[in-house]
Amino acid sequence: MFDVAIIGAGVVGCAVAYELSQYELRVALIEKENDVAMGASRANTAIIHGGYDPEPHTLMGKLNVEGMHRCFELCEKLDVEHKKTGSWVVAFDEEQHGTLQVLLEQGIANGCEGLEILEGNVVRLREPNLSDDIVSALWVPESGVLNPWEFTLAMAEVAVRNGVTFMPITEVTALSWREDHYEIGICIVGAWHSAADEDVAKKNTCLSSLPKEKVVMPDCRAMKISARYVINAAGVESDRIHNMVAPPAFEIVPTRGEYYLLDGTAAGHVVGSVIFPCPTRAGKGITVSPTIHGDYLVGPNAEVIADRSDTSVTRSALLDIAEKARRVVPNLDLRTSIRNFAGVRSNSTYGDFFIEKSATNFIDLAAIKSPGLTCAPAIARVAREMLREEGLPMERRTLWRGGRRVIRFKEIPEEERAAFVREHPLYGRVICRCETITEGEIVAAMKREIPPVSIDGVKRRAGTGMGRCQGGFCGPRVLEIIARESGRDPLCIEEDGCGSVILIGETKDPRYREV
Repeated sequence: MFDVAIIGAGVVGCAVAYELSQYELRVALIEKENDVAMGASRANTAIIHGGYDPEPHTLMGKLNVEGMHRCFELCEKLDVEHKKTGSWVVAFDEEQHGTLQVLLEQGIANGCEGLEILEGNVVRLREPNLSDDIVSALWVPESGVLNPWEFTLAMAEVAVRNGVTFMPITEVTALSWREDHYEIGICIVGAWHSAADEDVAKKNTCLSSLPKEKVVMPDCRAMKISARYVINAAGVESDRIHNMVAPPAFEIVPTRGEYYLLDGTAAGHVVGSVIFPCPTRAGKGITVSPTIHGDYLVGPNAEVIADRSDTSVTRSALLDIAEKARRVVPNLDLRTSIRNFAGVRSNSTYGDFFIEKSATNFIDLAAIKSPGLTCAPAIARVAREMLREEGLPMERRTLWRGGRRVIRFKEIPEEERAAFVREHPLYGRVICRCETITEGEIVAAMKREIPPVSIDGVKRRAGTGMGRCQGGFCGPRVLEIIARESGRDPLCIEEDGCGSVILIGETKDPRYREV
């Protein structure tokens, strides 16, 4: 019996797990994919929003500034890559200049500090690549960028270290209230194929991090667990989870946003801060933003889609993004793009975060759209207070182990590297040439609280495949290291999510076998 079951291991679910791990509670973090941050929490613009955009009466407006401060604090405490860049909201005419004044007033009401509207000539002194047609811009100093999946993962790792049970590849199929607890129907996603024995099951995809009893028997596909309280943090599936226990109150309108990722080395200096156009009813518009890796993100658009898992990229959307981005940064060279990708956002008919007690001992943290990444730590604080008000006893852990430190070889001063490699030889073997990521960093990632089970899982932890070749060179070596360190069959190791295996067989031809 768990005290709390959190459904969804995106940034909100992991922030709640981190918060609750500080108390003497039995907590389960349930995720239908094979890793944390597999939805919108990894496919977004990676911005820590300053807090000027949401209207003050909304939950988004009330939680943004608190979340922003907490994000920066957690990034420092958990050694997550981040940078306070500030942001600009640019105006091209008098009507948009008036919108900037509205945003300034909203920001002040929300608790933002340092906001100011500057003339276009002053803005171009700071950002010389911006369009000559920009007449003014709102400067937001208390904003920045971070590594969103590392942020999510870091909170989850600390939570697991302090007793939270992480349950990947576990889909919630039913919720039933039983007098004093929920009975939660779960499906171990495809206890797949028809595993005939323990050895086959162990080799099956994503299973190495699950308790032994959940992977041995092929008839363990459907199971039940129990929890006194349930937190719904299921992202684009949050309305479906809500509807299992309460009448419909909102509907998720899945909205796809597509991006360009530009190679910073090839593109040169583009912008130093996050650049927004004036927002409209359709959203914040096409952003040009630096990343913490020295590259640039351009996007997203906003397209309502029927399939909540559709992260495909379309030519028409990319052409539209390019046209709108070049209005703000005319000399933007999109030929330096090294990757296009898309994420699906949890827009809803509700129009705000849906944070409610919707049934007995059931709390919705649902319809979390932008600025949800920034607000996640504040949302977790609200969830903790709601659980306490609902009667969940909360006693602080006396031996809570917070904090986190990650060794990044390229950040070690050059004069210290030789001595470090002599003591730690694996850090002397560069696996990812583009980003200078070593075997030591990959092995260290494999030994953390939530080890990666896929090539992109290593990418999200160590940074392999983030550079110009996007894993074309280092991918096979990463797969080899995963297999060696985990003892798994290379044929079962995925590129990314469950089922994305990339090897289909082993050749017996000696001409193609390693000598």
